[in-house]
Amino acid sequence: DEEACVVLSKFTRLKCRLMPYLYQKAAEATETGTPVMRPMYMEFPEDPACDTLDRQYMLGEALLVAPVFREDGRVDYYLPAGKWTHLLDGRVVAGGRWMRETYDFLSLPLWVRENTAVPMGSREDTAEYDFEKDVEVRCYQVNAPVQVTVPDVHGRPALTLDLRREGEKLVCAARGGKEYTIIDIREE
Repeated sequence: DEEACVVLSKFTRLKCRLMPYLYQKAAEATETGTPVMRPMYMEFPEDPACDTLDRQYMLGEALLVAPVFREDGRVDYYLPAGKWTHLLDGRVVAGGRWMRETYDFLSLPLWVRENTAVPMGSREDTAEYDFEKDVEVRCYQVNAPVQVTVPDVHGRPALTLDLRREGEKLVCAARGGKEYTIIDIREE
C-alpha cells in the first residue's frame, strides 16, 4: 500500500546516502574476511552482555542496528558502554544499559558509536555514484584520533581523512578525494 511505499522510499534513500560507508565495509570484508554485519561480541568482546545478543548487530564497527520484530513496534536492545548518537533523530545517550523503546514504521534503533566518522554520500536516488564527490563526513563524539576512508567505485581508497581533536576544534588531514564536508556532531 502507500504506507509501505513511503517506508521503502525512506530507507532506500538512507541506504543510498550510506553507500560510501557500506561500500568501504564491503571492500574491507573482501580484504580481511571481517563481515559487514557483525555479531555484537565481535566489536565488544570485553562486554559479557554482548556474548548472546542475537536480535541486534553491528553494521561495520560504527553502526548498531536493532531490527523491530514486534507488531507493536517495541524493541528491547542493549547499548554497550560509551556515548551513542541515534542516526535518525540525533539523540545522544550513555550506553552500558538495556533500552526498551517503541518505534513506528519510519524509524528503528540505529545508533552511531562514539569516536567514529561515518561518510555519507550526496545521492539519495541511486546506489551507484561517485562516492568521494561531495561526501559528508559525520564525526560522532570524536575525542581520540580517527581515520576514515572513502572508496572510489572500485573499492580503492579515494579519500582518507585523519581526524583528531585539539581542544574544541576538530583537525583534519586529508589525502586524495574531491570535495568533502566535515560535520562535528557532539553532545551539547
